[in-house]
Amino acid sequence: MKTTILAVLAIVATSSVEAFAPSSQTFSLASTSSSSSSLFSTVDDKTEVREYFNSEGFNRWNKIYSESDDVNSVQMDIRTGHDQTIQKILNWIKDDGDIEGKSVCDCGCGVGSLAIPLASMGAKISASDISDAMATEASRRATEMGIKNAKFYTSDLESVTGKYDTVTCVDVAIHYPSEKMGEMVQHLCSLADDRLIISFAPKTWYYVFLKKIGELFPGPSKTTRAYLHEESFVREELKKAGFEVAREEMTATNFYFSRLLEAKKKV
Repeated sequence: MKTTILAVLAIVATSSVEAFAPSSQTFSLASTSSSSSSLFSTVDDKTEVREYFNSEGFNRWNKIYSESDDVNSVQMDIRTGHDQTIQKILNWIKDDGDIEGKSVCDCGCGVGSLAIPLASMGAKISASDISDAMATEASRRATEMGIKNAKFYTSDLESVTGKYDTVTCVDVAIHYPSEKMGEMVQHLCSLADDRLIISFAPKTWYYVFLKKIGELFPGPSKTTRAYLHEESFVREELKKAGFEVAREEMTATNFYFSRLLEAKKKV
């Protein structure tokens, strides 16, 4: 990594931003073992995410996912990491050279960081986000750029339906508890006729350690839980759904950690 543990401690302790992977609330209902409590935890997580990204979270992340200068060094680092992940996906698409006219479903589209460039490349975009504020901003940005082949709407991931050539879900899995990750992957695969592109914060000893450091310094801005996921588990769920990993990348900056997988449907 690019920073020492001491540097991470110092920055996390003084920063008010919610980083991509290390930060989390000090108490998580996801740790409970009963099925009813697990269901309650999932609903609670979904409510937290929706409310956060419709209020304070929207203002913060709209700045991060833009060219605004009104960001601190940690937010800029997260922007850099996210941009790198998006660019890696776009490079894959460009290398294939066949996205024009194809249908793409972008689940958890945020402000359109991926959906808008794909629409510019000729894809037919159906993009959704659990936050109405995010989906509305994505639509505004697309309209401002004169893009007409993209539809943005508000929906949680589980409610997305249809069939698409490609399904993308970038930087969304961090909001899903481990016990719901399998269902999430299976649902995304059920929407894809050809491929699924998904990213998640990998569960390694180092990232678990950073996350625990973040939990030592709770603050009012840490309003959503952050979940790390075992890569082997994600790959197994893809395999169960009839998909196999064709390409992969890892993006790691100081405060942004994202494992990116492209899975193709077996024929």
